[in-house]
Amino acid sequence: MKKTTNVRNLLQALLVPKNENAAWRFLRDLLTEEEIREFSRRWEVAQMLADKVPYTQIERQTGMSSTTIARVSKSLKGEFGGYKFALAQLHHHAKT
Repeated sequence: MKKTTNVRNLLQALLVPKNENAAWRFLRDLLTEEEIREFSRRWEVAQMLADKVPYTQIERQTGMSSTTIARVSKSLKGEFGGYKFALAQLHHHAKT
């Protein structure tokens, strides 16, 4: 996917919220409740995969399909490194 001007503008907007409340308000305006739930479940899957939780347990606990879990797993191991970066940053902040 090419970073269009619209995508760059969205990326800049995602950097604006400096706390959980501001981030929540922005996401709530940007996305539907179902989209937020879906993204939060994908994030939960990424965290569980990073913790080496088996697919069957992830499916059972999150309700996500094996296809979605596999897609998240592929992204977690993929070239962009977004999940890995976020997980590492949260792990680092948890230590401090």
